Amino acid sequence: MKLIHITDTHFVKPGEMLFGLDPKARLDAAIEDINKQHADADLAVITGDLTHWGQREAFAALKLSLSALQIPVKLILGNHDDRILFKQTFPDAVLDENGFVQEVVDTPAGRLLLLDTNLEGTHAGWYCEERLAWMEKELDRSGDLPLFLFMHHPPCKLHLEPMDQIGLVQADAFREVVEPHAHKIRHIFFGHIHRPVAGSWLDIPMSTIRSTNHQVWLDFSARDSIPGSSEPPAYAIALIDDESVVVHFHDYLDASEKYEMGGVSYSDWSEPDAAA
Repeated sequence: MKLIHITDTHFVKPGEMLFGLDPKARLDAAIEDINKQHADADLAVITGDLTHWGQREAFAALKLSLSALQIPVKLILGNHDDRILFKQTFPDAVLDENGFVQEVVDTPAGRLLLLDTNLEGTHAGWYCEERLAWMEKELDRSGDLPLFLFMHHPPCKLHLEPMDQIGLVQADAFREVVEPHAHKIRHIFFGHIHRPVAGSWLDIPMSTIRSTNHQVWLDFSARDSIPGSSEPPAYAIALIDDESVVVHFHDYLDASEKYEMGGVSYSDWSEPDAAA
């Protein structure tokens, strides 16, 4: 299975800019690149912060851009999004029994659980008792199926203080529900951080990527404010089979020089001086 991970598109009203950048133009460039290189992908998932201010016009612009994507796409909410306007703009979005934007997607690689960590009025992640109960039920119902979780906020601290301050509030309760099923969860994909990060939690591999718009600069000394940067935007390509989950981070607008490293056959690279 090939899966495309996109996050933090941060759409604003058409014609407006955000941090000197055009979120629509940058996502449109990602879509063009995905259509060109990965039209064989099974699915794309956008892990939240679809918009920046939660505006109706921003959701409408996002819907228009996504209409050009040649592969199926699933959307989940982030802290910048408005759930009511999202549901009005995307009426076919699947909701759980409590109206949260949560669903189960069965794929050739296993079962995806798409989680809703949005709470109006806060940038922190929120996973209330109703949502925890839904996730626990779905984890139990999944039996021995391999699982993949998609969420906006990371499930644990990432040691970036300003971002950890707006992390998942119910992290302990979330862990209690997930831990008994950790052995069958193959990967957690999340957003929110605007940086390429990979690691593990409860021995579950996890990863996130840069936004398609603005980024968070890697500064471990930052405490009270989030350091921004104009690093290139990215999306990720996850290649999944029975033995492995391989995630490639692709800086699709990277303008650095590209070239063929000719003159040496790949079979010679094991020789100490071959690539000197």
